[in-house]
Amino acid sequence: MERIERIHALHRILSASRYPVTVQRLQEELQCSRATVYRDLAYLRDYLMAPVVGNGEAGFRYDHSDGTRFELPGLWLSSEELYSLLAAQQLLVRSGGGVLSNALAPLQQRIEKLLGEHAGGRRVPVERVRVIPHRRRRLDEASFRNVATAVLDRRQLVFDYRARSTDEKTRRTVSPQRLTHYRENWYLDAWDHEREALRSFAVDRVQSAKVSDEPAKDVPDEELDRQLSSSYGIFSGAPKGWATILFSPKSARWVADEHWHSQQQGRFLPDGRYELKVPYSTERELLMDVMHYGADAEIVEPAALRQQAITHLELSLGKYGR
Repeated sequence: MERIERIHALHRILSASRYPVTVQRLQEELQCSRATVYRDLAYLRDYLMAPVVGNGEAGFRYDHSDGTRFELPGLWLSSEELYSLLAAQQLLVRSGGGVLSNALAPLQQRIEKLLGEHAGGRRVPVERVRVIPHRRRRLDEASFRNVATAVLDRRQLVFDYRARSTDEKTRRTVSPQRLTHYRENWYLDAWDHEREALRSFAVDRVQSAKVSDEPAKDVPDEELDRQLSSSYGIFSGAPKGWATILFSPKSARWVADEHWHSQQQGRFLPDGRYELKVPYSTERELLMDVMHYGADAEIVEPAALRQQAITHLELSLGKYGR
């Protein structure tokens, strides 16, 4: 019996019982071990907030002393689980008519079945929950397939790359390390053989990608994380400093709940403002996100980053005749 079925069965047993149900009986009816019974009871009580009371000797029951009757939530997936399922489902829908349609049809059915199981057998109207793409860039599908193939087959990749910042086109030979989906777009972390360094590439700027017969050089995960994940943003690199940003009391209510970086430090100030500190290497993405908050955000340190923000704002004002 799968866990979803056990939870529903456990709920039915406890709902129908006027007296505590022993662990032995639960083991027999749920066809599981004693340890599994205790895990399922804890999940029902702590995660689904069921009024489970009792102990291993006397048994367990639902406490209905307040006159209310507990029912399982109609959908008890976490927000991340629901997002993952819906994103996968909508990806399958968008691929309709393509090469993967028939092959992935069973997965589509499994997702719908799983959602139904979580909703107690009812059909879940997933069309009422939307996952909206935002600022997704167009990809050359042939290049993307070759990039993904090189990553998974552990082979070197040769391609033309036109950097968005300079529009300069260069020829690259790399050992792909990781393919990352970030802010609705794909990025390739790779060892650049000519530059002898790790680099991140926006896959939508990759052209004429060819998979080589040469085996890829593997860079340890620890080194990848140290160089590519230790600072703010997708094109991070090793951190060169920490940025301190102050947010107004109004915006603090949003920022305090946001995840900017795994090493971020944040605190509320006595006047209601929120102070956020993040490590950074490349200024561009951090400045873009701070300026998203307009007058509700202020870069305090370092002085060089603050001056860059001032320069950007002055240039923007110049566009409006100020």
